[in-house]
Amino acid sequence: MNSALAGKISGWLAGRGMLLVLLLLAVFLGFATLADQNPNDADAGTALAKTLDGSKNILIVVRPSEEDAIFAQAIESQTIMQKGRVVEIIKGTPSEARACLERLQKEGVKLDAIVCNHFTATWSIFENMDTKFPGLGDVKIVEPASYRWPNFFKRDNLVNIVNQIAVIAILAVGMTFVILTGGIDLSVGAMIAFSAVLVARLIRDYGGGTEAQAPALIACSLAAVGVCALMGMFSGTMVACFSIPPFITTLAMMLIAGGMAYLISDGQSIDRVPESFMWLGRGTTLMRIPVAVVLTAIIYLIAHLAMTRTVFGRYVYAVGGNREAARLSGVSVLGVLILVYTLSGALAGLGGVVMASQLKSGAPTYGHMYELYVIAAVVVGGTSLAGGEGKITGTLIGALILAVIQNGMNLLGFDSNTQKCILGGVLLLAILLDGSRLKLIK
Repeated sequence: MNSALAGKISGWLAGRGMLLVLLLLAVFLGFATLADQNPNDADAGTALAKTLDGSKNILIVVRPSEEDAIFAQAIESQTIMQKGRVVEIIKGTPSEARACLERLQKEGVKLDAIVCNHFTATWSIFENMDTKFPGLGDVKIVEPASYRWPNFFKRDNLVNIVNQIAVIAILAVGMTFVILTGGIDLSVGAMIAFSAVLVARLIRDYGGGTEAQAPALIACSLAAVGVCALMGMFSGTMVACFSIPPFITTLAMMLIAGGMAYLISDGQSIDRVPESFMWLGRGTTLMRIPVAVVLTAIIYLIAHLAMTRTVFGRYVYAVGGNREAARLSGVSVLGVLILVYTLSGALAGLGGVVMASQLKSGAPTYGHMYELYVIAAVVVGGTSLAGGEGKITGTLIGALILAVIQNGMNLLGFDSNTQKCILGGVLLLAILLDGSRLKLIK
């Protein structure tokens, strides 16, 4: 096959092909999760109250939950703005609603409407109101209108997808650098656990514990990332200077990091950290976008620019494409190898800090099997295991594909064992595609 045509086909498979797969998955899950939606938020409450303009006496009936309370508060605020009156807000059970209606009837209160959500509107107490409670007047039962929409495309679900994949996506950037040079890093999962327990231990013992302030939290987090970077540097030195296979080197580092995580934490979870520490993992920006997602986007932007616009990026591709040719061309092969493993370690450390922030603790069990998910994301995204071919944007698409598949299986009710089988099949398929691309090039 003509080499130019083969190169074009290979590029299409590695780039647009994976993007097309992601879009097709989203469309499929959109149809598969199409369901009736029953709004129960502040916007739904405000919109419903606007339809009641002219109703002077309103009773609100919701369940005793935080979500229902927000819904009821929005209705009450809008009703007051419309010069209406909320007689009472019932946050309870059907029996409590019955007792309230009986009491209002005895007091001679007239109601224009009883406002419910989808859940409380189905209570049998509201059937045949004119017969059960004639003293309340001609009462209408109102609830927000339902509509059809895919559960997959609900905003909260989409935000949840990108937020949950943040740690794997961050690690995948470093793994992409390593695999582009023809290596592999099996230690990233264990480094997540090590970084998480290290930052939690530093905060607890030296940063002020539950009273730790922002400077101490930043210092402890940077220390954890820095130690992981040094561990990655050590792995890179073993690979570059002593020609130890990356598989063996990083496997040994995985065992070391995992063992140190248990030693530092005494095998227990460390949770004496302040609430403010959760900002990185669970906080949101002004647009309600999770901070972890913003951080991930910034890392990918920097990595993309580094790989496409800098000498370092060209050197990484050169080392992965032909190490000897790169050396003869004046590229510092040893320096590139050490640097990519250092970056992989640092990003693994950052991933551990983010996970500790998300879970408000550090435990030696964090990051189990994450190295395989990270490698899968990189390979699914089109980066060749042989090195020298791949893109950071492809890695992001690969991470999103894995996240969408896993989220879709959760929405469709697949059990965890079935999910593992399917994800394993996806990884094998990605490797087969990788092999096909290499054959096309040859």
